[in-house]
Amino acid sequence: MAHGMRKTMTLLLAFTALSGPLAAAKPQAATPQTHLYWGDTHLHTSHSFDVFLFNTPTSTPETAYRFARGEKVISPTTGEGWQLTKPLDFLVVADHAELVGSLAKVYGGEHGFADTESGMALLARSGIPGAAQMLNAYLYLQDIGSGKTGPGYVTPKQAYIDLHGGTKRQSAWFSYIDTAERFNEPGKFTALIGWEWTSQPGGGNLHRVIFTPDGAEKAKQFMPFSQLESGQPEKLWAWLDATNKRTGADFVAIPHNSNLSWGKMFQVEDSEGNPITADYAERRMRWERVVETTQIKGDSETHPALSPTDEFADYERYSFVMVPTGPIAKPVEADYVRAALKRGLEIEAKTGVNPYKFGLIGSTDAHTGMSSYEETKFGGKGQKDSRPELRKNPTGLGAAKGWDMGAAGIVAVWAPRNDRRSIYDAFQRKEVYASTGPRMAVRLFAGWNFNAGDLDARRFPASGYARGVPMGGDLTGKGKAPSFLVEALKDPDGGNLDRIQIVKGWVDAKGSAHEKVFDVAWSAERKRGKDGKVPAVKNTVDLKTGKYTNSVGAVQLKTLWRDPEYKAGQKAFYYARVLQIPTPRYSLYDAIKLGIDPRETGKPLTIQERAYTSPIWVSAKS
Repeated sequence: MAHGMRKTMTLLLAFTALSGPLAAAKPQAATPQTHLYWGDTHLHTSHSFDVFLFNTPTSTPETAYRFARGEKVISPTTGEGWQLTKPLDFLVVADHAELVGSLAKVYGGEHGFADTESGMALLARSGIPGAAQMLNAYLYLQDIGSGKTGPGYVTPKQAYIDLHGGTKRQSAWFSYIDTAERFNEPGKFTALIGWEWTSQPGGGNLHRVIFTPDGAEKAKQFMPFSQLESGQPEKLWAWLDATNKRTGADFVAIPHNSNLSWGKMFQVEDSEGNPITADYAERRMRWERVVETTQIKGDSETHPALSPTDEFADYERYSFVMVPTGPIAKPVEADYVRAALKRGLEIEAKTGVNPYKFGLIGSTDAHTGMSSYEETKFGGKGQKDSRPELRKNPTGLGAAKGWDMGAAGIVAVWAPRNDRRSIYDAFQRKEVYASTGPRMAVRLFAGWNFNAGDLDARRFPASGYARGVPMGGDLTGKGKAPSFLVEALKDPDGGNLDRIQIVKGWVDAKGSAHEKVFDVAWSAERKRGKDGKVPAVKNTVDLKTGKYTNSVGAVQLKTLWRDPEYKAGQKAFYYARVLQIPTPRYSLYDAIKLGIDPRETGKPLTIQERAYTSPIWVSAKS
């Protein structure tokens, strides 16, 4: 093993061994250790109607779990062997609740599905039997959902009766639960039971992934709530509340792809157009503790138009609204996470409660049955972009083409154990963070009186828990300015680290929100310039071979940083953004394999992958 790799592994083992205690809302003494676990909370299989109709019937939950555990599987999209470089620790198979499992029954000829009015209409779609016919069936369902009528078209109500309502979904749902129970191995691999609520008013994405830490006994007492029951988030929360009271089941609801919400995800009004109230904010924050910030359909942290002074804001932009006419979404504050965090502070200043006080995670949203997020072996969003030679073509998702997809993302949790309840508890306290792919180990704490000694390897991270709060927490009390302990360790199999940044948002005396990005730690070969900026790290990527070197950047970065601009009594949030050195985007690897000019992909040749921690909110007494 090379010296550099030995050093990296030694540091990683030390970092894990010194993992600290459980998080708390207020500073408290250190308690049992936490460890870093990696997972995907958003994966689709052929139980989802769109996956099945995109001609991927072999993408079963069994395949999904086996792949996530690190086993080599036959890709449902390519027929080739496929395997993760490193296994995941936990997984949520989050199939669409709408018509879950019903399309397989239609095309399998099952009585009560294939012989219904809706089933016969789907089977009658024109086209060559197989992929072309099922694509036409998919478009047919889209037409029904948009209200199209005429000869051969059933009504939405009829489709509901034939393929969704009553007990139509029960056998598929119970089968899915049984599979999750079979693959769940506490301490080794956690299979969480969940689904996706797929509300899309006017084409705007309001989707939520929901999962429960509970098992079959409780999960079989309900059917997953879908947008066919209601497309209003408030109705979803009401169902979660009622189901929790009836069955005792707990839930987490996770908004995703806010970048495609068409200004609907993080509004200042509720679904009825009324101003957000304290009651609304409390109901939303009970269930939506985290937001999926990065995934295959783009990065939702921020946008250059919303953060013009942020030199790293232009990352994996994806603006293709998922309707057949293919419109492009213009960036607005209600679509992006950083803007929502700021908006939450503004609403809190008016109502006393923050409706957007969420943690940040990543996941894939892959529709292949495989949690494929690695640039070196990206499996695509679905069947239509599963191979390099297909990615120049439209995907069927609005106007997007294959190379518009990003190879992302993944979620990290700090938890004492790898089991359902421990993972859930980490989500609840928001001690979680997002990565676009690399497994960077990141810690963030805030306190009023940290000192340099708190970063000493013999004391950190216990010092952070004992004298402050971790990511996702609230720092209250009184102090001159908050200080932050932050540490990042590179993925042993990935690129070195470029820098750590702290992103701050705050409200002024008039209740208006602002933001600023601070470089707080960076690799040693550079110095901050007279303009206050840290120069860009060198790009070592060879565009002909796709190889890069770790001759620049750092294996580990850590620092104590105190906000130099804090004003007494200011309400603010802070989160860490950790950047890798430039590495090849998967589209560059594709171009090399295909023997084409990489510029033909229309995408950047290299990217700086990143991690986003959940914020810490500061509310100090003046």
